[in-house]
Amino acid sequence: MIGISPSTPIYLYSSPTDMRKSFDGLCGLVINFMGKRPENGNLFVFVNRQRNRMKILFWDRHGFWLFYKRLESGRFQLPAAQNGISDISISYEQLLMIIEGIDFSSIKRKKRFRKKVA
Repeated sequence: MIGISPSTPIYLYSSPTDMRKSFDGLCGLVINFMGKRPENGNLFVFVNRQRNRMKILFWDRHGFWLFYKRLESGRFQLPAAQNGISDISISYEQLLMIIEGIDFSSIKRKKRFRKKVA
């Protein structure tokens, strides 16, 4: 089974990625440009220049998973990257919104209140 939980750290590579890259090429980007270890259980998200293809690299205990999504129409809406930053940390919810085509830059998160326990 795929052990991805909402608390898993997710990193979006901020530069366009050649989608011909497979496991080793994407691991090279993670190590050399993002400065992270690909086998630590994080999700690493890569998108091409046209923003219509996405690959997600994930390590479980036994090896790498590579998820690939190609849009038939439209583009992935990505968060803005700061100059010089090679990766953006995103939440599980943000990844789901990107995959589902929701532009989360225009969404406002409402404040939630906790009920005080006496």
